[in-house]
Amino acid sequence: MDLPDNLRSALDETLKTAAPSSMMHFAQDLSQRYRTGHAQGRKTFLPTKEDIIAYAAYRLPATFAAIYAALTQVRKRRPGWHPQTMLDVGAGPGTAMWATATLWHELERVTLLEREQHMIAYGKRLASYAQVPAITEARWQHVDLTGQWECDSYDLVIAAYILGELPQPKLDVLLSRLWSCTAGVLLLVEPGTPRGFSLIRHARELLLSDGAKMIAPCPHERTCPMPAHDWCHFAQRITRTRLQRAVKGASLSYEDEKFSYVALSHTESVPISGRVLRHPQKRSGHIHLELCTPEGLKHAIVTRSQRDAFREAQDLRWGEAIWEKAPE
Repeated sequence: MDLPDNLRSALDETLKTAAPSSMMHFAQDLSQRYRTGHAQGRKTFLPTKEDIIAYAAYRLPATFAAIYAALTQVRKRRPGWHPQTMLDVGAGPGTAMWATATLWHELERVTLLEREQHMIAYGKRLASYAQVPAITEARWQHVDLTGQWECDSYDLVIAAYILGELPQPKLDVLLSRLWSCTAGVLLLVEPGTPRGFSLIRHARELLLSDGAKMIAPCPHERTCPMPAHDWCHFAQRITRTRLQRAVKGASLSYEDEKFSYVALSHTESVPISGRVLRHPQKRSGHIHLELCTPEGLKHAIVTRSQRDAFREAQDLRWGEAIWEKAPE
């Protein structure tokens, strides 16, 4: 996938004066801080304007891709649902807001909570290039999520790539607060790593016990069947710009952002019978599928003799839902 034209233009305009060599240094430092899970003695992950610029070049497109992919699955399971209000928690430069506005043009009111003042300033610069009133008129709030804060009720609440930054004692408090702000759908997104999945799994268990209903990715609300040595994650391919390739020192024109997520609601969604957990393995005359089903994890083999099922399986991709009965 590509970034929407207006977001790509906004990113290009706001980054055009930055030197790639300088951003590469900050991006490497930023990557190290995210891998280790701490700010290496700093009070915040992104304390300077240079860090913000590096983040925008290094992470914004991939983050957009992951959130957009997760929201696409939400829309498939809630086809008649159209959020008009949104809360972006730990908003960064407003990436989730851009992804939501791209999918739902009915979006009217957005509130963004962000800790870093420099990030808020950059997010407002990006928003000034938008052609959507929900983005240009969005309300930004300077908020530390580990402190005291209040919120109204929103159709859609998104918290992406922030759970891993919080101290463990604060995590459950935040999750409960996010759920209390959710009138429609709560979406949580984390890196597609064992740690990222463990955070999503914990949030899933906590919120299901509080009465939440599953939307995606799970086809059930039972205990997660994923074994301890494995983790549930998905991937979205995003086209890189020339600047992003320079900052990352990469030659490929794309990258695959791996992510874990969970989307929950107060009401039931269109049921599914499975979710594809790995790239389907296509062989001569048969296709291997790794699935999560209401009965647990399942390895399915669809043969050419199963004409309808084989034709459908040929179009399946990693992360997609299966809407009919899963193949035997």
